[in-house]
Amino acid sequence: MKIPIEVSARHIHLSKRDLEKLFGRGYKLKKLKKLTQPEEFAAKETVDIEIGSKRISNVRVIGPVRASKTQLELSKTDGIILGAVLPVRDSGDIKGTSGAVISGPKNKIIIKEGVINTQRHIHCNPKEAKKLGLRNGALASVKTLGNLSITFHNVKIRVGKNYKLCMHLDTDEGNAAGIIRSGEGKIIM
Repeated sequence: MKIPIEVSARHIHLSKRDLEKLFGRGYKLKKLKKLTQPEEFAAKETVDIEIGSKRISNVRVIGPVRASKTQLELSKTDGIILGAVLPVRDSGDIKGTSGAVISGPKNKIIIKEGVINTQRHIHCNPKEAKKLGLRNGALASVKTLGNLSITFHNVKIRVGKNYKLCMHLDTDEGNAAGIIRSGEGKIIM
């Protein structure tokens, strides 16, 4: 069965507390565009990030705000640009990772941890998982379709009731497969 693939560019998930420090008390994110996963959206807001003396500007904020800690998701190439070693982690698994300085229009904050290269993964709801024979937390292999077809191994399965079937790659992985924004693949286990 074919599955959609999307490239997830560098972005940041802000906690409510950090959003208000960066943009002002009571600030609400403004939707730029809806994302594939229900309830998620690319916000109009961006921030600048610094690690050491290196900086990347205009990092997109993804909404809605998180109840937990702020998380910055970068590609390996971004890590090289910033001179940072980025561990490959599941979303939310930030313990022991490096931090960054984040600048918004009202203030700067320092996060002590939260900078990761997100593990490639497939989102699916329980019905889709059952149909495809997938289990939450399991690993699969996916062959991309197209002129630069490659196979990605160790693709983490993430099952959630509000998820919609889609594989997420970072920009480096997307570039390697010739996928600019979206493409298709097949789970080959």
